[in-house]
Amino acid sequence: MSLDVHLLFLLCVALATFAQCLTGFAFGLILIGLVAILQLIPLGEVAVVISILTLGNALVTVAGPKPQLDRRILMPLLISSLLGVCLGIWGLGALDGRQIAWLRLLLGGVILVASLMLVVQSKPRERLSGAPAFWVAGGLCGVLNGLFSSGGPPIVYHLYRQPLGYELIRNTLITVFACNAAMRLGLVAAQGELSLTTLWLSAEALPLVMLLSWLVRRYPPKLSLRTVRWLVFALLVLAGGSLIAEALPELLALYRG
Repeated sequence: MSLDVHLLFLLCVALATFAQCLTGFAFGLILIGLVAILQLIPLGEVAVVISILTLGNALVTVAGPKPQLDRRILMPLLISSLLGVCLGIWGLGALDGRQIAWLRLLLGGVILVASLMLVVQSKPRERLSGAPAFWVAGGLCGVLNGLFSSGGPPIVYHLYRQPLGYELIRNTLITVFACNAAMRLGLVAAQGELSLTTLWLSAEALPLVMLLSWLVRRYPPKLSLRTVRWLVFALLVLAGGSLIAEALPELLALYRG
């Protein structure tokens, strides 16, 4: 890899980290989207790097005083998402290239629809959703994290529709994603798929992630929940569009061949 590629990769990491610190999600979505657009490194390697950096981001973001969390919300999301990660990793090995490309295309479309629904429904629900909805959102999040290390859309859409405070939503998302990243990383390591390239990229990016996370935590920007919701919308559109843009050429190449 050339110096230009390394610098572009670190710029992508910085943008993804800043968005993650503000919203509690989007690190994996933005990083994998930008890398796909710029074609910097293979997406399989990016997915492993995302897992390592997500853990670093979480350690800094929720370090210090006990973060605001609600076990009634966290536990169903956490348990179902960890089970989903196992299913996603298994599916990644079982599906062929054509099926993965179709899955990316479908995921991109779902993300775009979810982003539109999020801003069309400007007011959150009056009452908290039932437990089954949290189990489903967590399970879908885990499957997508297992497949692409980008499981944000289902759980983000679900939580931002709930009558919950910004801090609780952010801390819940960071906790779930950190545990998912640890699970995915452990499964990948057990399969012997940790390469020197991914470890090197993680090592050079981790100090940047931790420094930016500390700075945003120490000097948080003053944003309203409405502003954060529109930021979430923009990030979802970026993620969905990049996945579609990545999947279409793959499908055209596969069917032409």
